[in-house]
Amino acid sequence: MNDLSYLYENCRLCPRMCGADRRRTTGVCGQGTSIRAARAALHLWEEPCLSEQGGSGAIFFSGCTLRCCFCQNYDISQEGLGQVVASDRLLDIMLRLQDEGAQNIDLITATQFLPSILPVLERARPLLHIPLVYNCGGYERVETLRMLEGYIDIYLPDLKYLSSELSGRYSAAPDYFSHASEAIKEMIRQTGAPVFNENGSLKRGTIIRHMVLPGQREDSIHLLHWMKEELPERAWLISLLSQYTPFYHASEHPEINRRITSYEYDKVVDEALRLGLDLGYMQERQSAREEYTPPFDLSGL
Repeated sequence: MNDLSYLYENCRLCPRMCGADRRRTTGVCGQGTSIRAARAALHLWEEPCLSEQGGSGAIFFSGCTLRCCFCQNYDISQEGLGQVVASDRLLDIMLRLQDEGAQNIDLITATQFLPSILPVLERARPLLHIPLVYNCGGYERVETLRMLEGYIDIYLPDLKYLSSELSGRYSAAPDYFSHASEAIKEMIRQTGAPVFNENGSLKRGTIIRHMVLPGQREDSIHLLHWMKEELPERAWLISLLSQYTPFYHASEHPEINRRITSYEYDKVVDEALRLGLDLGYMQERQSAREEYTPPFDLSGL
């Protein structure tokens, strides 16, 4: 693979297209050119088809292109926690997680480091016998995702908002839906319809996550209608999350400074069922627990 480091010089990897020369400074994502991560370990809290058979081999990268005021991983996404991981070391980590019984290698929030990670994926491809998962916030450029074609087996994007007012208020990204909607279409194009193995583990496909926010169930329902009308039938799975917990700066927005109610979540689930969506996964109301956030203590790095 050709050297991709030039992509850091005038960075356009994410929809922010900040143009930073990340060889000399950091971009909007808060990162330079060195891969940084905060944890690499088996993770049991992804969707059952990704973690039920031994755990997902999760690698949590530092930095983020979004600014979600309620981010549960804020210490690594916004506050810079993490350590530099050399390319050779990243490859070793992937192979170690495979040896430990991981169902997949789960790359969590990796876009800001793609010029460095893609060559590692090229080297890993003949050595990995489990799927590669690209786990992201959905705020992606189609042009960047196309660089991943042929490397990623499973896409696991969020689809957080349809409303530009909400995405601007809570994630500082009023253009969120315009980018995420096209990104998800590209992900589905790359993976095709979901494929499972004999044990129920996902081998290939796209799972769209949506976390219902307090007081915003109407936006969630609008998103469901968009999925029904705009995405190819039976070509993706949906995962409706009830785990919202008011982390980080959520207290600055009183309307979301609480957990969601069963009524709010059930209304969204009911609408998904009414629309006939292939409801892949839903959470019990009591799933709003902090245990979904692992300790970012540099384990496994």
